[in-house]
Amino acid sequence: MSVFLRWIAVTAGGVLAGLVMLKPLADRPASQRRRTRLGRLATRYTRVGGNTMHARVSIDYVRDDHLPVILVHGLGMSSRYMIPLAKHLAPHLRVYAPDLPGFGLSDKPPRALTVRELADALAAWMHEVGVQRAAFVGNSLGCEVLVELALAYPQLVDRLVLQGPTPDPEARGIIRQIVGFFFIAPFERWSLAWVALADYARSGIRRYILTLRSMVDNRIGEKVLRVVQPTLVVWGTRDYIVPYEFVARLAGALPRGRLAVIPSVAHGINYSHPKAFTAVLLPFLLAPRETPVAQGLTPAIGAG
Repeated sequence: MSVFLRWIAVTAGGVLAGLVMLKPLADRPASQRRRTRLGRLATRYTRVGGNTMHARVSIDYVRDDHLPVILVHGLGMSSRYMIPLAKHLAPHLRVYAPDLPGFGLSDKPPRALTVRELADALAAWMHEVGVQRAAFVGNSLGCEVLVELALAYPQLVDRLVLQGPTPDPEARGIIRQIVGFFFIAPFERWSLAWVALADYARSGIRRYILTLRSMVDNRIGEKVLRVVQPTLVVWGTRDYIVPYEFVARLAGALPRGRLAVIPSVAHGINYSHPKAFTAVLLPFLLAPRETPVAQGLTPAIGAG
């Protein structure tokens, strides 16, 4: 447990200290910001299996021949830090950004859910809100949940975007995390520190640690071999938390995977650089729909 306690301390302390101390470097002159049409979001609460799940949902009119897109947050976070990306995508697609059970404004089950159970909860939430099939964008822990969802419920998943996917446990060293958080700070929006602090406080340290344990035990590098849906792996050249070697290997292992590299952005692209992220996402998300995989069928390893 001591290792996990050190990891949570590094995560919270590194994000907060690094981003706040380096705030002046993170600020961008207003003259560099261009006007972009943004969508509107509304709050929705849905009862799912005895618990209530909170989500942010776009409310602007979009063409109904496009797949909806579901944004899945990372460890300890919530849909709150998905808001910038959701607003950029909303003029083009119906957007949903749920808080997974135990996080954000969703109910907190007494027991922390495993990666598989979070995927089960996401599938149950989709059923309740009436989304039969969607595209998905995940960050960090969200990538692990989405890989699990694609394997357990292939009929729900048309395509995947894995941004900043969490590496194997061997690549997650304490010193590396400390250095990584400080190095990415100049390339993130400084307000991400306060968003993270509020979300961590809501979920609690114990839930964070137990969910992290499930993440460490979850071998995403092996599971992606069975994901047959088109998958885009996205990595920022300033992401010093997730190594390039890992994302390149992950994209290569996916039967229908490819890698997109965005220059000069870090780990929280969905929050800090939503415009650049959207430019990469839209061609992939707006491509013609896939033929659904037969319900209940889990593809064989290596199929593609």
